[in-house]
Amino acid sequence: MYPLTINHWLTQHAQFRPNHLAFVFGDTRLTFAELNRSVNRMANALRAAGIGKGNKVATVLPNSRELYEAFWAVAKLGAVLVPMSPMVRGQGLINLLNDADSGLVLTDADHAPFLDEVRSELVIPVANYWLTDGEQPNWQSYSALWQAASEVEPPTPELDGDDLYNIMYSSGTTGLPKGIMHSHFVRSMYGTLFANAYRIRPESVIMHSGSIVFNGAMLTFMPAMFIGCTYVLLKEFSVQPVLQTLASEGVTHTILVPTQIASCLRYPDFTIDKLPTIEYILSVGAPLLNEQKAELIRRFPNTFYELYGLTEGFMTVLDKTVSAEKTGSVGRPIWFSEMKIVDDTGCECPTSEVGEIIGRAPFLTSGYYKKPDQTADAIRNGWLYTGDLGYVDDDGYLFLVGRKKDLIISGGVNVYPKDIEEIIIRHPAVAEVAVFGVPHPDWGETPIAAVRLIEGISVNELKDWTNQHLEARYQKISAVMLLDEFPKNVAGKVLKTALQERYSESLKR
Repeated sequence: MYPLTINHWLTQHAQFRPNHLAFVFGDTRLTFAELNRSVNRMANALRAAGIGKGNKVATVLPNSRELYEAFWAVAKLGAVLVPMSPMVRGQGLINLLNDADSGLVLTDADHAPFLDEVRSELVIPVANYWLTDGEQPNWQSYSALWQAASEVEPPTPELDGDDLYNIMYSSGTTGLPKGIMHSHFVRSMYGTLFANAYRIRPESVIMHSGSIVFNGAMLTFMPAMFIGCTYVLLKEFSVQPVLQTLASEGVTHTILVPTQIASCLRYPDFTIDKLPTIEYILSVGAPLLNEQKAELIRRFPNTFYELYGLTEGFMTVLDKTVSAEKTGSVGRPIWFSEMKIVDDTGCECPTSEVGEIIGRAPFLTSGYYKKPDQTADAIRNGWLYTGDLGYVDDDGYLFLVGRKKDLIISGGVNVYPKDIEEIIIRHPAVAEVAVFGVPHPDWGETPIAAVRLIEGISVNELKDWTNQHLEARYQKISAVMLLDEFPKNVAGKVLKTALQERYSESLKR
């Protein structure tokens, strides 16, 4: 049986479609033939450093040409990529790099000092610290290594679909980060199934402005290479460059997290009339509030998709053909996937009843790296227990309620933060909101709202307005906390644990 692996994808495009534009980053524009030669240089440089099948290559990089090419260079070698958030520091770097058994690390001049600070506690060989730009003591110049390496195809390793391709570390929103393993087969499924779900074709132009160390990026990253279309990568998200690139590159497909969508919606040029090539906008990473969803659908009819999913590998997709009709939903499982809503005993809940979302799919992780107990707890009899709460309607569409961990129990009643967030975001002074629970001496827990404002309003006015518009007494918020900026991880998710800590600190002052 032919192995379902991704190591040959780029090579095939370079052979059969060599002159098609493959990759754009800043002033860099590479055809598939040019990209393949550059990736071969990286793969051969890594091979000369002793990296081969199963060896771990870590990156501590922002979006860059080198980070993008690392994904395909390690694939050709049968090595394992460990892309890490460039926001990680200190003990976090020590924990992740050593947990992953990293044999080599690739970084840039901005982040090298943070690695130097912890180098004595890392297991990486001295010669395998590579710097993509500039010069610093005790660092190998990646540019020099790349220049010296051959651009011919490296030897093809013996691979099958079960071989490990990458370890993605979780965002850490629910505890210590875990290394989530994805095989070549899993990434093959990303490439094929999501290309189908999102109507990606060889003529498509995909733009990505978020970090590609975030697993959500793989939803178009892998289909782009599988199909062989153009992939435009931005260094980071900023509204004006995003709008300019959408227009200048004729972008057809892009992913935006809810906070980015909210930022774009403040610009009148963010419409289908101004950006007529857009066929697909995917919201991913966190629930998009209904008010923002409705506005996006109004501006971009028949282009909006939403995905609910976990890096561990179960996902639902709300297709553009029903997004206006099923505005509150995050869709249904895609091909070859199954979903159930279960109660605390594991029994399936009836339609419209809230329970834990569990699912199984061909892109399910094989587990957490070196954590068999946590793997066994998350994946039971082939089903991933997500820790998220939701319900399905009569048509089988999933509606999210929130994370089990975020559930607020006030006076013995379940309070779902998303229900309160949906109300607060309707106030014209509010740009961003997150609701979380804190301990209460009488009720056990009580809801608190953190908000970022775009107009002046007092916290008491906003609190009173919110409580007047909530349906139930037990939902009423006890306080409003004003923020200039929300704490977020590299994926753009709001860190509610950080909000709880910040609120507790404010009470001590």
